[in-house]
Amino acid sequence: MSRAEVEDTYAEAFKSLYAEFLITARDRTWLDHALHAATGNASSTILCDCEAGLDRYVGPGGDESFATPDGRPGAIVQLHVPRFRKDRVEALERSLLVRISQNVLTCPTAACFNLLDADPYYKLGRKIAYFGDGYQFRDVRHGRRVWVVPILGGEFVVDRRFGYREGLMGGNIWYFGRDVDSALAAAERGVTAVERIPGVIMSFPGGIAGSGSKAGSRYSFMVASTYEKFCPTLREKLGEKSGLPEGVGSVMEIIINGRDLKSIIDATQAAIAASRETPHLVRISAGNYAGRLGKSFIYLHPDKQPPLH
Repeated sequence: MSRAEVEDTYAEAFKSLYAEFLITARDRTWLDHALHAATGNASSTILCDCEAGLDRYVGPGGDESFATPDGRPGAIVQLHVPRFRKDRVEALERSLLVRISQNVLTCPTAACFNLLDADPYYKLGRKIAYFGDGYQFRDVRHGRRVWVVPILGGEFVVDRRFGYREGLMGGNIWYFGRDVDSALAAAERGVTAVERIPGVIMSFPGGIAGSGSKAGSRYSFMVASTYEKFCPTLREKLGEKSGLPEGVGSVMEIIINGRDLKSIIDATQAAIAASRETPHLVRISAGNYAGRLGKSFIYLHPDKQPPLH
């Protein structure tokens, strides 16, 4: 079986502030409802308030080496905002507050626990607990200091503190396929491999972006726009300015955010190994801006990756 070329290049990740929390629920059905609502409309901070996604399922039915506080099925979620935002601390807290209060508290049988024992932290539980209209109370549940909010379905339990720290955004892999089917099949294989790596998320629908973008635009009100040199339908119009290899009819991208550089490197290499032999995949590549966006490089050729300190 033929193997796609892996271009000698790198993805360029940039610093984020991120929070990590655990949602639990009675069963996988209601866990998924809470998870999908809490991570919705969070593909890209180009226009979304944050980038959010599932790290992995834990507890019963998931990674059972990770025991959930209440012994129920759980999902680990990450929320990221770019560190270059001047209001990054406030922006991340707002995203947490809105998403947990409106999408987790409201979901039948759900509970929410902090996973970053970090200082600084947000006193987020107290803000969410105000929904209790004076009937909320502090308690110790499952060995944790929590707020308990009486709700029509019973009780909503949420940790008092939610930590945050620096992470990374913008790791990426590009799949150049002969057609849409081959590019998408390769990306799907990559997504499945990344899902097995702890500490990372993929925030786009199904983990895949079919509209990879570049920074900036000819329109002053746009901060990002289509990456025209890699659009297959523009190859003839662009001529020599096209960046597509011969025979490429579609490009799909995986974007990876994570807690640290090693996690994103591991996810990238897992995705490459899982997808390289996809039929009619021409090339695997990545996007970068020569260090102008971020200083954390994820090399597609592992022998080029400098040692991590």
